[in-house]
Amino acid sequence: MNEELLTILDQMEREKGIDKELLFKAIESALASAAKKIVGNKEKEAEVTAVIDRSTGQITIMSEGKPVKSAEFGRIAAQTAKQVIIQKIREAERDIVLEDYTKRIGTIVNGSVHRFEKGDIVLDLGKTEAILPRSQQCQGERYRQGDRIRAYILEVNKTSHGPQVVLTRSDVAFVKKLFEIEVPEIMDGIVEIRSIAREPGERTKLAVWSKDEKVDAVGACVGMRGSRVKDIVSELKGERVDIVRWSDDIKEYVKAALSPAEPLETTIDKTNKRIAVTVADDQLSIGIGKHGQNVRLASRLIGWEIDIRGKEEKAKKTAEALLAGKPADKEAVAGTEAVEAKTKKNKGGEKAKGSGEAFGLTAIKGIGPKIAKILIAAGYDTPEKIKALAVEDLIKLEGIGEKTADKILKAVKNI
Repeated sequence: MNEELLTILDQMEREKGIDKELLFKAIESALASAAKKIVGNKEKEAEVTAVIDRSTGQITIMSEGKPVKSAEFGRIAAQTAKQVIIQKIREAERDIVLEDYTKRIGTIVNGSVHRFEKGDIVLDLGKTEAILPRSQQCQGERYRQGDRIRAYILEVNKTSHGPQVVLTRSDVAFVKKLFEIEVPEIMDGIVEIRSIAREPGERTKLAVWSKDEKVDAVGACVGMRGSRVKDIVSELKGERVDIVRWSDDIKEYVKAALSPAEPLETTIDKTNKRIAVTVADDQLSIGIGKHGQNVRLASRLIGWEIDIRGKEEKAKKTAEALLAGKPADKEAVAGTEAVEAKTKKNKGGEKAKGSGEAFGLTAIKGIGPKIAKILIAAGYDTPEKIKALAVEDLIKLEGIGEKTADKILKAVKNI
C-alpha cells in the first residue's frame, strides 16, 4: 500500500500537474478526520492527526501526541486515499479547463450541439461543455442535435459543477473576430475596424480604415471577387454585411454610412451631435431602410443622431413653419437654402444669396430671392405678415408692380 501510494502520487504529479505535497496534505487531513471516529469518545473529542512519511509512504496515526494502532486503520487509509485522489484529479482537471478557456476568452471555438435547455444550446467542446444562451443566438438560426457551431467565447465562470463557458453569436465581437481571421491585413494591423453596428441575423455595418495609403481598407475586407466577405456572410447564415470607409470628415463618414442612399445635402449640429440629411425623394426609402434599419445602423455606426428627409418633405416643413408665423427649423431652412441654391445654379441662374429668412420665403412658389429681400427689408418677413397686406400696400415697395403684388398674395393664400 505504501509504495503503491507513492507511485500513484508521483504519476499524478507528472501527468496531471498536481503538486505531490498538496496531495500528501489532503490525504493526511482526510485520514485524520476518519480516524477520529475510531479513537474518539463521548466525553472528550480526541486530538487526532495523521502523518505520511514522504520517502517510505508509511502512515502514522497520532492521538494526543501518541501513536495509535488499530486493525481498522489499514482499510480506512486505503479507502480515504482513493477518495482523495479521485477528488483531487477532478478538481485539477476542472482548474486546468478553467485556466485554458479563461485564456481563450475573445476567440472563436467549434463545438457540436449536445442538448437543448429551455432555449439555451449546450455545446460539446471536447474537454468541457459550453452554453450558447438564447439571448446570444441570432434571430432565425435553427440547429439540431449534432450540428457543428462556431461561436465566440464571451466569458468563463467558475461554478461548483466546474467551469461554465458562455458563448455568443449575436455580439458585434463575433463579427469583428471573423474579419480578423479572414482578413490578414486586419490581423497584421494595417487595416483597422473603427466601428461596428449590428442587428444580429439581419444586417451589420462595418467602418474600416487603412494605415497604409497603398492598401484599400474596403477592398481588403471584401477580397478578390468578394471571396472574404462571402465566407463571413455564409458563417452568419446570410446576414447582410455593409463595409464602409471610415473618415474623420463627418460629412464623408455619414455619406458612406448611409450607403446605398446618396445624400444631397448634410447639415451638422456638433453641439448636439445631430446630423440632418436631405436625399432625393426617390432615395428616401433606401436611406431609411426596412423598418428604419439602414438609418438606425448608420446612426449607431458613427455615434451621431441622423435625421433623414426627402427634398420635398424638407421644403414643405419649412413652408409650414413660416406660414404658422414660427421660426422655421434651422435644419429645414439650411436644407432648403442649399437645395434652392443648387437648383438655381444648375439652371444657369445666379446663385442665391441673402439671409436665412430670404431663403425661407423663396420656398413659397412665386417668390424669388430678389422679391424676398424687398419684402424682408420692408419688415414683411413671414407669410402671415404678407397675407395681411393688400395689393396697394405691396406696389408701394420699390421693385414690385401690380402684377407681381397680385402674384405674391395668391401664392401666400394658396399655401
